[in-house]
Parts: sequence; structure tokens; C-alpha cells
Amino acid sequence: MCDKKKFYITTAIAYTSRKPHIGNAYDIVLADMIARYKKMQGYEVFLQTGSDEHGQKIEEYAKAAGISPKAYVDDVSSQIRAVWDSMGADYDKFIRTTDDDHEKAVQKIFNKLYEQGDIYKGTYEGKYCVPCESFFTSSQLVDGKCPDCGREVIDAKEEAYFLRLSKYQDKLLEYYEQNPDFIKPESRKNEMINNFLKPGLSDLCVSRSTFTWGVPVEFDSRHIIYVWIDALSNYITGVGYNPDGSTEQFENLWPADLHVIGKDIVRFHTIYWPILLMALGLPLPKQVLGHPWVLVGEDKMSKSKGNVIYADELAARFGTDAVRYYLLSEIPFTQDGTITYESFMTKYNADLANTLGNLVNRSVAMTQKYFDGKVHAVENDELGLDLINTANETVKKYYELMDQYRNADAVDVVMNLAKRCNKYIDETTPWALAKDEAQREKLCGVLYNLLECIRMLSVMLKPVMPSSCELIAQQIGESNSELAFGVVKEYAVGTATPLFARIDIQKTLEEIEAQKAAEQKANEKKSENAVTLAQISIEDFAKVELRTAKVIACEPIPKAKKLLKLTLDDGSGKERIVASGIAKWYKPDELVGHTVIVVANLKPAVLCGVESNGMILAADCGEDDVKLIFADDIPAGSKVR
Repeated sequence: MCDKKKFYITTAIAYTSRKPHIGNAYDIVLADMIARYKKMQGYEVFLQTGSDEHGQKIEEYAKAAGISPKAYVDDVSSQIRAVWDSMGADYDKFIRTTDDDHEKAVQKIFNKLYEQGDIYKGTYEGKYCVPCESFFTSSQLVDGKCPDCGREVIDAKEEAYFLRLSKYQDKLLEYYEQNPDFIKPESRKNEMINNFLKPGLSDLCVSRSTFTWGVPVEFDSRHIIYVWIDALSNYITGVGYNPDGSTEQFENLWPADLHVIGKDIVRFHTIYWPILLMALGLPLPKQVLGHPWVLVGEDKMSKSKGNVIYADELAARFGTDAVRYYLLSEIPFTQDGTITYESFMTKYNADLANTLGNLVNRSVAMTQKYFDGKVHAVENDELGLDLINTANETVKKYYELMDQYRNADAVDVVMNLAKRCNKYIDETTPWALAKDEAQREKLCGVLYNLLECIRMLSVMLKPVMPSSCELIAQQIGESNSELAFGVVKEYAVGTATPLFARIDIQKTLEEIEAQKAAEQKANEKKSENAVTLAQISIEDFAKVELRTAKVIACEPIPKAKKLLKLTLDDGSGKERIVASGIAKWYKPDELVGHTVIVVANLKPAVLCGVESNGMILAADCGEDDVKLIFADDIPAGSKVR
């Protein structure tokens, strides 16, 4: 990859606590748009994203789910990738912090910093926010709560390792001064200086010993490496950094050209991360873009509030490009943006169906109708020259705004050109010109002007809506990507096909509400049917003996429609008879030869004349469905622990 034209861009890696909502997805959509824009300019782009998979919160979620932390993060990480893919993200690397090469590199990073004295051992005593996995001093709290998420904090005291932030504070301030564009928007930089650097940095706790789900400190196994050092290092480990010797890819790509992150984690990326890099002797990333949040109305998205909108579900209903368009056109550069189903559909109809879609459809249809699909450039009148001037001015403004990552403003400028084109149709009245043979050349020029503007629109909007802009190029029969009016001299268009079907907002809102109500009802029914179990001690659980047993015979029990009589080989040398109420779901011959799990020390009970010695384990799958738990690969008589 050529250094002169390389562009390495990253997103914040998504935390694997739960499926990401549409606000989380803004990271990858924004980064993907920037990556596509840079490719359009001739850069060789490398886009890295991924999932952050360690920490106390993950350990607690996994425990509540009754599975291992690794199984938990495997599931959520796959959900993250699925959501990213549903957004049409064309990333080059998806890193997981549980990747073996990442964990080993993180351990070596920790070792290096410890050996050179930038990490030291001490005792931490202060406030800790479990959801954010962050330590704070009392003075940093807001109303006694976490300054980042507003939740309650807990008192924490433990032996820990610390990173000497204070050692690099002046050097970081100097870097800010020498690189004024390091943090964007400007307001984010002012927050870091005024709220953290000027008051003075405290050394950062970089290990924990009160939980185990993380990367262990190699030389002190009682400690795991603090999640932020683990997570932040992904930007270098993902492209081949290792203190013992980095890859050629790392040498070519680092420093990163842009980190795309949410405003809530700017501190970690513009204070902790740069200092960590300084300590490692590595160049700092060229720029950090801290984008605003996506709110639902006036509120942050919260599962407890029931206002969560998921990007993949929105894309399934309205299309990927429509979701990308809304996010990239509606979220301001410095202020939080909002989304509701109603605002989404209103903008969809106004911008995509009416303005852009209608323009393309009318222009292609008229070219087919009046000229059998073929038009060429002609000398322009005053209206035509005005349209051309607007198109060229739009390109100039588009580049200026996109280079500053002001995508919402850039999309607004581009859509103004689309509106100007629609106005041009009204001004020139092609349908009237078509009635006069003497105006045929003028009509040809009008349609050519429209098609050339549509080509330019599709080029400028392609980083935002890649698939839709490909369809536009197919309809106008031209894919030339040069952004200057008059590059293409003639057009041979395809068939006019509607790009964006207009949405019946009221009807769709009713459908969404009906779907939500059905889901809520199903959840309530599930809760009603759930059995509340009394907690038992480990001693009580130890009394239950579970063993595998092979079904050697099975038959119905007369006068018992629900029961089957199973003859089992449980490895004891004696046959075991068990009566099980599974006749509704299994036929006798379907069970013979399978190995099941049986409660082996259950007190015998006589059921319909059959003495049953045990109970077969089965799962209630809901909706009146029961499935046996088979263990066919395990020898009969094996104890289940």
C-alpha cells in the first residue's frame, strides 16, 4: 500500500454486552461512507472495525445467562457483524479482542510498559462505574454519579497496576497545540483540555483483580489487563503491531488517518490512547472524529424504556440505503441527531421518493418517450447555464464539506441540486416542448442537462447510498465518475424503474405498532408460563445424579396417551425402566438407539401400572414443543456434571 495515498480508518469496536442499536451502528455507517469517499478520490483505504469482548460486565451477563463468557461474546459478536453487514459496510478487518494474536500482543504491550517504568504496581481506592468499566475520583463525578453514563458508581479498593498519565500530560498538551485538527469537532478538544488536562491527570488504573474475564497480566496472573488498554490497542494489533516485531502491514498503515468514535469515549481516545502510544514510542493517529449521538426523540435509546430501534430491522423494512441516507443526512456534525419511525418515513418520502426518485424516473422516462432513450449535449440558454452553474458550485461545496466530514451538510447541498433539477423541469416544461417540432433540439438539451446532473448526483451520493446510485447509473446508462458537468456528451438510457416507493406513513405506523403489541403479548405469555424456581444450595444440587443411558426398547403404555415406557441401559448392567410423558412428540421407534440423560437417583414412582425409576431430561421449547436432550456421542453410564 503506497504511503502517499493510504488511508487507514477505524471505528470504535462495539461492546459485546448486547445487540447494537441504530445509534451504535452510526459508527460503522459513517466510517464506511468516509472510506468510500476516500476511495473515490483515489486512496487505498483500509477500514477496520470489530468487537470489544472483555470486562466485568460481560462476565456478569454471561453468568446471568448461564453460559461461559466466551460463548456469550461469540453470540453477540456475530450479531454485531450481522448488523454491520446489513448496513452494507465494506470493512477490511473485523477484529475481536478475544483473538489469540491480539491477546498476546496486548500482554507484550503491558510487559513493555511495565519494564520501562510507565506501568507500576499500587493500590486503587476510589469510585468505579461497572457499565463503563471506568474509575473516577470523587471530584469527577456528576451529582455523585458516573460523568459518562449517569449511573451509580461503587466504592472500589484493590491492588492494581497504574499507567503514568501524569508523566506525559505536558507532552500531550503540546501535541494538541501543534496539531490543531487532531480532535474534531473543536468543542471536543476544548472539553478534554478544560475538564481533564488543565485540572491535572491522575495515573490510570490499568489492571483488575476482582474478576477474571480479560487478558491476564503475564507476570502476575492474579490481575487482568484493564479493558481500555486491551480495547484501544486493537487499532495497532489489528494491523500487525507487536513490541517484539511488527508486520509490514503495520509499517505501511500506521499512524491511522482517522478514528471514528462516539462523543462519549473521546476522553479514552484523545488522552489515554495517545499517552499509551507515546509510551510505546509510536506515532499518534492523525485525527479523532467524535461524532454526536443518535437519540429517539429527546431520549437516549434504552431497552428499559422500550424505545430501541435496530438498524438491521429498519433496513429489512425500508432498505439498507434508506437507513444509511437517514443517518448520514440527519445527524449534525456537532449536535445530537434524532430518529423516530415517523421522522424516518417523512424524510424518506420527501427526499428519496419525491425529490431524487421522482427526478430520475421522470428524466429517464421522458428521454425514452421523446428520443427513444438517446440524447446529446446542445448549446444552452440562460436556464440551462444557470443549472450548469448550480451543478458545478454543488461539486465545489460537496468536496469542501466531505473533506471536513460534515456529511449531513454535504448531503443537504447535493439534495438542493436535485431540487433545482426538479425546478428546471417545471421551468422548461419538456412535455410542452415535445409538442413543437421546432423545439426538438432544445428539448434534447433539456433532457441531456438533467441526465448529466443526475449522473453527478449519483456520484456524489454513492458513498452514502452505494446500491441505489449503482441503479441510477444503470438507468441513465452511464457510470463515469468525474465530477464536472459536460464530461459525458451523450446518453443512451435504460428503462425507467422507480427507485424508492412512497411509504404510506399512517398504515406503516399501524403495522409497526401491531407488531410491537404482538411481541409484547408473546413476551407476557412467556412470562406467565415461566416457572419460578426456588433457589437451591450447591449441596442440594450435588445430591442430584445425572447419567447418560441408551434407549434399548420403547413402547406405548396402554391407557396412557401421554406416556412412553423406555427401557434403558445406564451402564450399571441392569435395565432401567422409565415412564416419560413424551408420547405427543416422539414415536417409540424414533427413540431406540439414542442416548438420553436420566435423573438416576430419583425415588421410584408407579405411573399407570409401570414403576418408573428416574426422569428423562427434556427442554420446553415453547409453543407446546418439547425436545429430548440427546447425548449420542457419550457412552451409556457416564456421569453428567
